[in-house]
Amino acid sequence: MTDPDVAPTAADADADGLDAHLVVARPPRDAAGAGFRLDVTLRARPGEVLALLGPNGAGKTTALRALAGLTPLDAGRLTLDGRTLEEPAARLRVPTEERPVGVVFQDYLLFPHLSALDNVAFGLRTRSGPGHGGPWRGAKTAARAEAAAWLERVGLAEHAAARPRSLSGGQAQRVALARALAPRPRLLLLDEPMAALDARTRLDVRTQLRRHLAEFDAVAVLVTHDPLDAMVLADRITVIEDGAVVQDGAPAEIARHPRSDYIARLVGLNLFRGTADGHEVRVEAASGPVAVTTADSADGAVFVAFPPSAVTVHRTRPDTSARNLWRTVVAGMELHGDQVRLDLVGELRITADLTQGAVAELGLAEGSEVWAAVKATQTHAYQG
Repeated sequence: MTDPDVAPTAADADADGLDAHLVVARPPRDAAGAGFRLDVTLRARPGEVLALLGPNGAGKTTALRALAGLTPLDAGRLTLDGRTLEEPAARLRVPTEERPVGVVFQDYLLFPHLSALDNVAFGLRTRSGPGHGGPWRGAKTAARAEAAAWLERVGLAEHAAARPRSLSGGQAQRVALARALAPRPRLLLLDEPMAALDARTRLDVRTQLRRHLAEFDAVAVLVTHDPLDAMVLADRITVIEDGAVVQDGAPAEIARHPRSDYIARLVGLNLFRGTADGHEVRVEAASGPVAVTTADSADGAVFVAFPPSAVTVHRTRPDTSARNLWRTVVAGMELHGDQVRLDLVGELRITADLTQGAVAELGLAEGSEVWAAVKATQTHAYQG
């Protein structure tokens, strides 16, 4: 895997795949506001699915629009399969329509007056230029024949004549995917492709999308704020916050070793920064330093983490072997799947997951004073 902190080299630029340093600056909306600056480096090899994960406003969609050529770069460089598509310093910018890029937009943007077949054929007939190997050689009949083959591949052959308004959300998404894939792009961009789907449909569509992406031999970039989509669909995840990359790695690595509070919350971990001395980590909290005992021995700057399920909650001080014990107040409660997630505020602010039965038995409500305990064996430290 390529290190995202290493600057691009001439050798990298000659390699197949995506090599992009995207810099986009937006001025403030008014005199009192602050501007926004995106400055990220993205790399992916052919056949690899890269997910851009981050909170709303992090810059994910700006990055996708820059890759598509819809938002010009202010600095940096965009190279695809060794060909530079954009480099402001060299006054080089390949027009959007000449880039070998396919896009599946969040709302799919299917033409309402065209059938599913003609929506896919439209993508074939309009993609031309050096990035696509020249104009589509056939006329309308050839494009429709190719489009029919793609609808067959995505399981919608029987819906070829249907207009978008008669398609389900999942079917419309597959038509949009077929339209993007039919011209055989070298870069496929997917902008929140399942955001418009209900929970039941998402499960089926995610499975189908994973299969289609596995068959795609070029680079795919998936923009999402849903960690499950990123974990299931991507080979690698780049996490963007405030216009910058905060973490890059394989999904399992991101889940095991999150490096920001945002990522930790996504994957369901309590995460703190501290200084380790053996099995004890000194965490600086608002009320002063708090010692956390961990299963791992380390020295120096570390992250310390434990899942909400590792936290046990008691109404009175428990007689327990747990090495970590804090007095807290229930600041919030919400359903999280079939569990109740508690927001506990004390020396440290932590989350705990309890069953609804346990919450009822303990008589918990917002404002309840409780003790939270975590065994050292369930608390882990890793280098920061």
